[in-house]
Amino acid sequence: MYTPKGKGSETMNKRIEKKLETIAKEHLFMETLETRNSDGLDFHEVSVWGVKKALEMAYELGRAERQKE
Repeated sequence: MYTPKGKGSETMNKRIEKKLETIAKEHLFMETLETRNSDGLDFHEVSVWGVKKALEMAYELGRAERQKE
Protein backbone atom coordinates (compact mmCIF):
# COMPACT_ATOMS: atom_id res chain seq x y z
CA MET A 1 0.00 0.00 0.00
CA TYR A 2 1.15 3.54 -0.71
CA THR A 3 2.57 5.24 2.36
CA PRO A 4 3.14 8.99 2.08
CA LYS A 5 6.55 10.32 3.12
CA GLY A 6 7.35 13.56 4.86
CA LYS A 7 5.79 15.34 7.79
CA GLY A 8 3.75 12.98 9.97
CA SER A 9 4.92 9.97 7.99
CA GLU A 10 3.98 7.23 10.44
CA THR A 11 3.05 4.18 8.43
CA MET A 12 -0.61 3.27 8.36
CA ASN A 13 -1.49 0.43 10.63
CA LYS A 14 -3.01 -2.75 9.24
CA ARG A 15 -6.48 -1.92 10.56
CA ILE A 16 -6.64 1.36 8.63
CA GLU A 17 -5.18 -0.27 5.51
CA LYS A 18 -7.92 -2.91 5.72
CA LYS A 19 -10.62 -0.24 6.02
CA LEU A 20 -9.23 1.68 3.03
CA GLU A 21 -9.16 -1.52 1.00
CA THR A 22 -12.79 -2.16 1.95
CA ILE A 23 -13.71 1.35 0.75
CA ALA A 24 -11.90 0.69 -2.54
CA LYS A 25 -13.71 -2.63 -3.00
CA GLU A 26 -17.17 -1.28 -2.18
CA HIS A 27 -17.05 2.06 -4.01
CA LEU A 28 -14.35 1.69 -6.68
CA PHE A 29 -14.73 -2.04 -7.40
CA MET A 30 -10.99 -2.66 -6.94
CA GLU A 31 -9.86 -6.04 -5.61
CA THR A 32 -6.79 -4.65 -3.90
CA LEU A 33 -4.79 -1.46 -3.40
CA GLU A 34 -1.51 -3.33 -3.85
CA THR A 35 0.62 -2.52 -6.89
CA ARG A 36 0.63 -5.50 -9.24
CA ASN A 37 2.90 -4.08 -11.97
CA SER A 38 0.37 -4.59 -14.73
CA ASP A 39 -1.55 -1.83 -16.50
CA GLY A 40 -4.60 -4.08 -16.77
CA LEU A 41 -4.59 -4.65 -13.01
CA ASP A 42 -3.25 -1.33 -11.68
CA PHE A 43 -5.38 1.14 -13.66
CA HIS A 44 -9.16 1.22 -13.34
CA GLU A 45 -12.06 3.06 -14.93
CA VAL A 46 -14.30 4.29 -12.14
CA SER A 47 -17.31 6.57 -11.91
CA VAL A 48 -17.04 10.09 -10.58
CA TRP A 49 -19.70 9.33 -7.95
CA GLY A 50 -17.72 6.26 -6.88
CA VAL A 51 -14.57 8.33 -6.42
CA LYS A 52 -16.54 10.99 -4.54
CA LYS A 53 -18.08 8.43 -2.18
CA ALA A 54 -14.71 6.71 -1.60
CA LEU A 55 -13.09 10.05 -0.77
CA GLU A 56 -15.91 10.94 1.61
CA MET A 57 -15.59 7.59 3.36
CA ALA A 58 -11.79 7.92 3.64
CA TYR A 59 -12.16 11.46 5.00
CA GLU A 60 -14.61 10.27 7.65
CA LEU A 61 -12.26 7.41 8.53
CA GLY A 62 -9.44 9.93 9.03
CA ARG A 63 -11.64 12.15 11.19
CA ALA A 64 -12.68 9.21 13.35
CA GLU A 65 -9.07 8.06 13.74
CA ARG A 66 -7.97 11.59 14.70
CA GLN A 67 -10.64 11.78 17.42
CA LYS A 68 -9.25 8.57 18.94
CA GLU A 69 -5.86 10.21 19.53
